[in-house]
Order: sequence, then structure tokens, then C-alpha cells
Amino acid sequence: MNNLSKRSYVIVAVFAVVALIYAILLFRLQVLDSDYKQYATNNVLRQIVQYPARGLIYDRNGKLLVYNKTAYDLLITPREVEKFDTTLLCSLLDIEQNDLEDRLQKAKKYSRYKPSILIKQISPENFAILQEQLYKFKGFHSQTRTLREYTHPVAAHVLGYVGEVTAQDIQSDNYYKSGDYIGQSGVEKTYEDQLRGTKGVKKFMVDVHNRIQGSYLDGEEDEQAVIGKNLVSTLDLDLQVYAEQLLQNKKGAVVAIEPSTGEVLAMVSAPTYDPGLLVGRVRGENYAKLLADTIKPLFDRSLQAKYPPGSTFKIINTLIGLQEQTINTRTRFECYGKSSTPIRCTHDHVSPASVVDAVRESCNPFLWNTFRSIINKYKTSAEGFNVWRNYAIRFGIGQSLSEDFPNALKGDLPSQSTYDNVYGEGHWNALTVRSLAIGQGELGITPLQMVNCGAIFANRGFYYEPHIVKEVENDTIRSSINTKHEVGVNDEHFIPILEGMAEVAQGRLARSVPGVEYCGKTGTIQNPHGEDHSAYLAFAPRENPQIAIFVYIENGGYGATHAAPIASLLIEKYLNDTISTNRLYFEKQMMEVNLLSSNPLN
Repeated sequence: MNNLSKRSYVIVAVFAVVALIYAILLFRLQVLDSDYKQYATNNVLRQIVQYPARGLIYDRNGKLLVYNKTAYDLLITPREVEKFDTTLLCSLLDIEQNDLEDRLQKAKKYSRYKPSILIKQISPENFAILQEQLYKFKGFHSQTRTLREYTHPVAAHVLGYVGEVTAQDIQSDNYYKSGDYIGQSGVEKTYEDQLRGTKGVKKFMVDVHNRIQGSYLDGEEDEQAVIGKNLVSTLDLDLQVYAEQLLQNKKGAVVAIEPSTGEVLAMVSAPTYDPGLLVGRVRGENYAKLLADTIKPLFDRSLQAKYPPGSTFKIINTLIGLQEQTINTRTRFECYGKSSTPIRCTHDHVSPASVVDAVRESCNPFLWNTFRSIINKYKTSAEGFNVWRNYAIRFGIGQSLSEDFPNALKGDLPSQSTYDNVYGEGHWNALTVRSLAIGQGELGITPLQMVNCGAIFANRGFYYEPHIVKEVENDTIRSSINTKHEVGVNDEHFIPILEGMAEVAQGRLARSVPGVEYCGKTGTIQNPHGEDHSAYLAFAPRENPQIAIFVYIENGGYGATHAAPIASLLIEKYLNDTISTNRLYFEKQMMEVNLLSSNPLN
């Protein structure tokens, strides 16, 4: 065989080997490789995310607070879109032509190959009309959503709202994709992981007209969505509704707690808003209006208002004095003369006053002398002040109280460095910081913290972490809510203070609760910007308390004028389930009074 023939065979062999390799590769791609098969079916396959319904939220008695309603998103995959009737689509979606163009451009910028949401949260009624015409719009398809719905327009700050995820949300949790929704505040945010459920996906075959023809592979590759877990909150719906009615046309807050458990029974920030305003396509517009409103309905005063507690704080100072043994039940201070300098009584009463008298009459000189005795017990004013401050910390003042309220402020509890920086180290004493004796000065305490103090007095020396969720479906609640927090005060020191508080609540119809002996303390808080603020701290009944409550009414005047009647009505409503006939006048008066219109700063 000559060399030419040999070279011919070699060339043929090379071509044969190359052909064989290509054949093998094509066989693998077209027959064996599932990725290629998936790519080949993409033109006739649609994957639709199945968004789970969020968990329902109930009140402590099983009454439904938050549920879901169906809505639809219209999605677009730009590369699949063919020429369509824009006028018809705009009519079906109730949007302007330029708005549609803007949305189409944004979708193309996002991706020509991936679907993105064109229109969000279409109502079932509007979607029914759109669905009949959807076959005319190639590249458009829908997905089902659920939106929150409320049985009553209450508890907006407590329940919170749901909104679209941010880039930060997506970056911090790969569960979320652009266009997903997440709890933005309140219970919706704190319990997002339990409420959100798990997304699923369904795969469908579609025809050339973009109409679904059936399930892909009989649903073998579908993933079912898992519905979110239901929550049982600690709220009492009836009490919450009643509290919001009493606080209408007022600024302030009400927080009520079950002392034996720390469960929040009612939590109101006023002015408030209908939680339904922050649902659906109108959410953005409504949020902007609420944000711009001068009365600040979005501001949660129950957790974020740092109020001076005024005279409601006097019972804490008195208790510290008893525990520190700088005063006792036989101690009496004059309301006039040297003992009353520089803090005088605001009204006449029995003098010299005892502990019980001082609590009942809210005696300023008694509290000033008690506070001074605590500070002066120690070698230096700073040392005595730090002892006093440590007691306040044990009461939860200046502290974060609960994981259920991550946005709650710690409030203002001045430290030694606060005064060292202002007056110089060693250059201040009890007289310098005397306003703390009567709950004024640098103190700023949230309503949640003050009602927790009420629970401490109700329990005679301890509290449980205030919390808003009682049960999670098929899950456990963190054990920290069962931890008993002792404040380090002997039981016997509560007795005279509770006697004084019981006398505060007796004898005046606006404060009393028929058939119930309870303990209360009024507070009238000095306000340099207008009318004084009205406060009332109480718990009921006196023995085996079932409710502790704190009411704070901005520009409400004396504590007995607005805060005390409102608190007593709420106590009566919770314990007796009704308001007695002879007290309906106070109910009507509290509901009708408008403190917003009378305040020139609003």
C-alpha cells in the first residue's frame, strides 16, 4: 500500500472519530442531559410561585383579629411579549398609558428572561374581568397572593402591617425574592418567621396563546406551599376596642397587663389609625398621608413616648425609702416650713404626713425628704444616687423589657455621668436632682414600663416579661416569659403603699369600680408647653389582681380629670364586663371630650 492510501485512511479515521464524538455529545445533550430537556420545554412551561397564606391572629379568647383575602399579581416575561393592544390592557388594569409604559421599561431593565410583577394586588373582582382577556396578551400571566384583612379596625400599632421586601431584606434572608412581602412592624414583624409559611411552586404547560393547558408531568415536580402558623395573642379584643373608643380625639396611651403572667391585655396609642389603610395597592398612598399627619398617628406612644411619670413614680421612691430603711411607717414629714423647702405641696391635706397619707395625697415634701434621705444615707451623693438608680433598673426603668417589642425605647434614666458632665464630679447632690423625687426632671418612662411597675406592686415585688403572643400553632413560646424577675424589696414594705393607693381609688365615683377594691395612683405632670399631662397607674382587684393598667393623656390636666376615670372604666369593663348605670355619665364624658381641638400645638 502506498503512502497516499495510508494517508487517506488516516484522514477518514480522524473524521470518523470526530463524527462519533459529536454524535455522543448530541446524544447526551438531547437524550441523557435533563438540563437540555428542561431548556427545550421552557418555551411551553410556566412556573408559578405559590405564596402561602399568612397565619391567622386571634385574641386571647379565640376571637379572630387578622385573616387573609385573595388578591392577584400580573407578571410579565419581556422576551415572550408580542405586540398587544395597550389601550385594552390599560382599561382592564385601570392605569394610564404612560404608567404602563414605565412599568414595561422597568420590567425589561430587571430582566428580559425572568418574570417580574407588572401590577400588584389586583382584587378578585377586577381580576375576573382581566382573566377573560389574558389570552390576548402573550408573555403576561398571573399569580395568587393573600392580603391581610381585619375583623375590627383596632390594634394597628400592636398588630403591625405587611409590606414589600427591601434589598436589605433579600440580602439578609435568601427566602425572599423581589416582590415578596414581609412583616414591617408589630406582631407581623416580630413573628414573621412563624406567620409567613413556606412558598411553593407549580409548573404548567401553556399553548402558543399563553393559555394553561395542564399540569407539567402531572405535578410530579410541584412543591406545595405551607401555610403560616396561627398565633393566639394575649390581647382582649373587647378591652382593646373599648380603650380605643375612650382615647378617641386624645393624645396618649393605655397599656393593660395581667400581673400574674405579664400578658398584655390591651395596648393603645392615640391617635391611632385603621390597620386596613395599609393593605393593598393603596398602602403607599395612605402611608404617606399618615406620615404627613401632624398628630402623628403612626407614632407608637405606648412603646416610644418617653413621658415624665410625675406622681405615679412617687410610690417607687417611697418603696425604695422603706427598703433602704431611711423611712418607716412611723415617719412623718411636715408639709409646711423648712421640711417643705424647696418642693412644696400643691394642695392642703393632713400634716405631718405618714407614708399612707403621702401616697393618698401625693405629698411633694414627703417625697422630697424621702428621696433626700436615700441619697444622703451614703458617703457621697453619687454613691447614694447609684443605689437609688439600681432600684429603678430592677423595676425595668431604662431597660428593654421584652423581645416581643423590639422597637420599644428604653426611656431615660439619668446616670451619675449625666450629672457629672453637667455639674462636675462631686459638685451635685440630692438638692440638685430633686425633681426625680416627684417623677419629673430627667426621667422619661414609656407606658409599657410604667404598667410593668404597676404589675410589680400588684405582685408585691416581682414581674414577668410583658409579652403579646400567648401561643404559636405547633410551636413553643420562648421560656424567658416564664422567668420571675424579683426587684429586691421585702413584701412588708408594699403594705402601707398599697393602703394609700386603695384610699386614692375610694370615695370618688369617677375613680371607683362598683364591687371592686383596687389600688391606684394619680399623676399630674408639669408641662411647660401647655396644659399639664394626666396619668393614672392602677391594678385590680387589690387581692389576687387580674389587671394592671397605666393611662397617660397628653394635655389632660389633673390625673383625676381624664386618666383616672378612663382607667377605672377599663378596669370595670374587664372585671365586670359592663359599666354600671351610675357611671355611664363618665363613660359618655370621656368618649366625647376632644383634647385635640383644644390643644393649640396640634
